[in-house]
Amino acid sequence: MINSDNLCMSCMKEIGEAKKCPYCGYYADSTQISPYLPVRTVIAHRYLVGKMLEYNGEGATYMGWDLTEKKAVKIREFIPDSFTIRSTSNLTLQVMRGSEAVFAELRRSFEEMWSKLARLKGLSALISVNDVVEDYGTSYAVYDHFEGISLRDFLLRSKTGYITWERARQLLMPLLSTIGTLHSVGIIHRGISPSTLVIGTDGKIKITGFCIGAARTARSDLNSRLFEGYAAIEQYGFDGHQQGTWTDIYAFAAVLYRTLIGSDPISAKERMANDRLMVPGKFAEALPAYVINGLINALQILPEDRTRTVEQLRAELSASPVATAVSGQYQRTATPQPQQRTQPQAPAKTSSNKKSAKKKKNSGSVKTVLFSALLFFIIGAIAFAILSLTVLRDDILGPTGEETVSTTTASEMYEVPNLKGQSFSAISQNSAYNKRFRIESIEVYSDNDEDSGYIINQSIEAGTSVPAGTLIQVEVSMGVEKILLEDFTGFNIEEAEKRLTELGFEVKILETNEGNYEDGEVLGMGLATNQKYKKGTSVTLRVYVEPPEPMTDMFGEAVTDENGDIVYVTKPETEETAEE
Repeated sequence: MINSDNLCMSCMKEIGEAKKCPYCGYYADSTQISPYLPVRTVIAHRYLVGKMLEYNGEGATYMGWDLTEKKAVKIREFIPDSFTIRSTSNLTLQVMRGSEAVFAELRRSFEEMWSKLARLKGLSALISVNDVVEDYGTSYAVYDHFEGISLRDFLLRSKTGYITWERARQLLMPLLSTIGTLHSVGIIHRGISPSTLVIGTDGKIKITGFCIGAARTARSDLNSRLFEGYAAIEQYGFDGHQQGTWTDIYAFAAVLYRTLIGSDPISAKERMANDRLMVPGKFAEALPAYVINGLINALQILPEDRTRTVEQLRAELSASPVATAVSGQYQRTATPQPQQRTQPQAPAKTSSNKKSAKKKKNSGSVKTVLFSALLFFIIGAIAFAILSLTVLRDDILGPTGEETVSTTTASEMYEVPNLKGQSFSAISQNSAYNKRFRIESIEVYSDNDEDSGYIINQSIEAGTSVPAGTLIQVEVSMGVEKILLEDFTGFNIEEAEKRLTELGFEVKILETNEGNYEDGEVLGMGLATNQKYKKGTSVTLRVYVEPPEPMTDMFGEAVTDENGDIVYVTKPETEETAEE
């Protein structure tokens, strides 16, 4: 029988009394980052908490162990970091004053979503949810652990960074069926991406990373996390765009694009300002036309233009004849479709042949009249051109053609509108502005994420009168500059601090002398790695520092000062001091 005391709290494999796991390298005496549950905490008298694997604004996911079933599990804790706290002395989650109602509502959504997932058993591409429990003042979801790698890592490890349509079809189409089932019970994932799709050892893909809607929507009550390139425009909190099944359609199509093309799609926010998303030529030639058409329809920026249901997308990606007919209402980009050739049929010998012959005769007469009219028009146009260049030249052009053009342009003066604070997408689609001015965008970072996609400056002040066709350059905000936080766990503190500072992070150091590590080794980072954060964000590095040695006298006794405190050996600060 497996003894849980002998388990590695990172991979849940038996390691006996070893201090370092031979399978994953986890140290047995590692501590958990506050405010997350300490290692070996027991939830609901059944589930043993292991290493914290990842967290976001909604909660944290831990490696875990089912003490009853004797198997490895994953534990998802609802712990919104924006309005909850937990002390090391009391593990019960504390909700900040004034946020009790919001916490209760979001917690209810968390329990409802995971309870629905628990009832969906047998779907090949869905994680198996076993339990939803309460403890320590919050809620937990427990689901089976399975070995695998993310689709992101799978593609990065491939030779080309992408796979063929045939391989992608076999891998991703079962996922599409599971998404359709989720939609049927009212679950919208909102976080489908190569990072939340995991390929198991059996070669099949599963969808993970479930969160409530607020955690995948900007400007919500939670600190949201969106996957750039895979999140639909409606998830950024813009007014007038509702989320729905089409939100997951966009994400799935973006995943398919990444899988087939080898690069992440352009962020939906960037596409709103300047849509440069396209299928490169070499891929367009290799992919079936119906697949490109399906991608185009599913990756439309505006929800109302996008493929709406899983059924429609599946049909388009399967080249269904019905889908080909229906998809016309979604198409926004001309994509050549394969033409079906039909054999000519001999006309039937019926009385309708006489009518047909009569129509042909009348058609011939009409063609003769049209040809004559066209010939007359051409002759007239040539005569008018000759007169324009000779007799009527001054009447038509005036003294000089250049003077007339100059006078006309100068007379068309327009007042520059105030473009600041307006969406560039709306401005670029405004036909009145486009007729009067030439508007070009320059993308810049700003101090506020809420400015993203909006104009924050213009080259010509509002109210200025300018000739028609004048160029106006506008600065469009990309939001606050964000930097990818790399994982420096295991690095020496000097190297880690230098690299993080160069990237633009503010570094704080938390020293500990618990455990058995290299002096100056970084044991953990206070923020989730491989995510983007605002420039200047503070990162706390937990660093192991060797405990100081007490100074001893000739008898081996510890030396104390006048206050009775032990005096420690002071380490030399530099090599020169050490030599002295």
